[in-house]
Amino acid sequence: MNLIELDIGEEAVVKKLTASSDLKRRLISFGVMKGAHVKVLAVAPAKSTIEIEAGKMKLALRKEEAKTVEVERV
Repeated sequence: MNLIELDIGEEAVVKKLTASSDLKRRLISFGVMKGAHVKVLAVAPAKSTIEIEAGKMKLALRKEEAKTVEVERV
């Protein structure tokens, strides 16, 4: 499953990043990498953006970006 499929409050572990190399580097710099724990904080009504917490970092991802982050619920 990918990040956009999680509901608010759910936590998951990142299994794989399928993003382009530029986006992948940016996600890793924010702490979103294989093995990282993430939590969904908020989702826009149309699921166009998703706010997550990775460690102490909070960030918002577009739907297309969130689809490139494969996760497993914990």
